[in-house]
Amino acid sequence: MASPVSPINPYTPLSAVPSSSPSPKSLSPLSNYLSRFSKWRAELGLPNPGSVENLQKEVKATHLTNYAFDGGRADLTKSMSMSPLFQVTHSFALGSQTMAPSYNFGAIYATENACGVDHDGNVSARVNQGWANGHVSKAQAQLSQTPGHNLLQLEQDYSGQDFNVNLKAVNPWPSDLTGIFVGSYLQSLTKNFACGTEMVFQRPTPSTAELVATYLAKYTSSDKSWIATAQLQPAGILQATYWHKLSEKVDFAADLQLVATPMRRDAVATLGAKFDLRLSTFRAQLDSTGKVSALLEQRFTPTFAFLMSGEIDHLKNSAKVGVGVMIESSALSPEEMEMQMQQMQMQQSLSSPP
Repeated sequence: MASPVSPINPYTPLSAVPSSSPSPKSLSPLSNYLSRFSKWRAELGLPNPGSVENLQKEVKATHLTNYAFDGGRADLTKSMSMSPLFQVTHSFALGSQTMAPSYNFGAIYATENACGVDHDGNVSARVNQGWANGHVSKAQAQLSQTPGHNLLQLEQDYSGQDFNVNLKAVNPWPSDLTGIFVGSYLQSLTKNFACGTEMVFQRPTPSTAELVATYLAKYTSSDKSWIATAQLQPAGILQATYWHKLSEKVDFAADLQLVATPMRRDAVATLGAKFDLRLSTFRAQLDSTGKVSALLEQRFTPTFAFLMSGEIDHLKNSAKVGVGVMIESSALSPEEMEMQMQQMQMQQSLSSPP
């Protein structure tokens, strides 16, 4: 007959009471498994795939979609100091077919972070703070007198050895949990191939919410001379890109956007190339809608650049032309500017193929 269990004396010290929490020995199999798994991942030597935000960075830098303009444009920049950076800018634009004539004055003060203000009283600020082991916290804010133009964006980015995680909140409101929330994860599976996903949760009002998922894939050649990416949404939207560095001065990029939804079926293909010439950059682009465009940026001196942009739409029988200048003041003397110009020409000649 088993002896009865004696009750615990209420005056017995707690250290004498047997603990029901798991001992370190009971957790050792799990910790050993995680240690072996981490060691196995480190031995694979997989590279960091980069962030989802920069998935198509090379294609966007080659195509001129983000650089083309029409009408007249002038950007004047005056640097008051370099450390810390303090500069003012004057921007003029007129004669555009899509935008009204405008003038913008801005001032920028930057150390490791930056803040600026324009002539309309719009204030913007950007803060980046790096932490240990690949953690980076970012914050961006904009205060505007125009309704709906105020912005607050909070972001946390973590770059591991073979993966990248990013969390972002745009105009979050804690009381009713409204705003736009974005989470992305990109993982290298081999030394050339990476895949991941991005989730976008939009909650403009407490009674309205929408979740959109995007599946991502990226393949990089062993010599990093070409990159192919794909983005797929279950709703029926596919975007595929291809970027190839043909030489030190020539880049080629292709983009395909396919929409196959019950309400719309459409596809647009874009081909583009970028040529880095001596003290100039030329971009050319052609798409399946019949648009042919080009952009030339010629830098005569380190502080003066001339831009010319043009686009012809064959289907609509229309054309756009843009001319612009960029002038940056410098505290260097004419002799120092000439020496800097010679150094730029020498670097261009050394990087050019024989």
